[in-house]
Amino acid sequence: MTLLVAAVIVHDKAANRVVLLQRSENAKFAQGMWDLPVGKSEQDEPITETAVRELHEETGLTVKPDSLKVAHIIHGAWGVEAPNGFLTVVFAAHEWTGEPENREPRKHSQVRWVGADAIPDDFVDTTGSALRRYLSGGPEVSLDGWR
Repeated sequence: MTLLVAAVIVHDKAANRVVLLQRSENAKFAQGMWDLPVGKSEQDEPITETAVRELHEETGLTVKPDSLKVAHIIHGAWGVEAPNGFLTVVFAAHEWTGEPENREPRKHSQVRWVGADAIPDDFVDTTGSALRRYLSGGPEVSLDGWR
C-alpha cells in the first residue's frame, strides 16, 4: 500500500520567509538535513487533517484545514518505511497562529523561519524540490524513483 504523507509550507509572503526544520542526528532518515514539517497520515484521517496535526506537533503552529492550498504533489516509487511508494501532498499555508518552536527535539535539532531566497542546500531531495518549485511557480507534480 502506498504511504500517504502531508507536508506544509508555511509561507510568510510579507517577509518572504518559510518555516523549516532541521532533522536531528537521531532522526529515522536524512539526519542533519533540512525539511518541511511533514508526516504520515493516520488511518481514517483526511490528508488536510494530517497536515494540520503534523504541523502543530512539530512546530506548534496552528492552521485551519480549509485555509490550506495544494502547492505540490510528490509521487515516490520507494521511501523509508514506504517500500511500495509514497504520495506526499505539499500544502501552502499563508495564515497561521503561533510562533515556530521545536516541539520534537528528539527528531529535530531546530525549527525556524528561513528567508525564501536562502533555502539551505542540504535539504531532503523530494521536499526541497517541491519547495523550490512552489517558490518559483514551477511544475506542481514531481516523480521520484520512477523509470
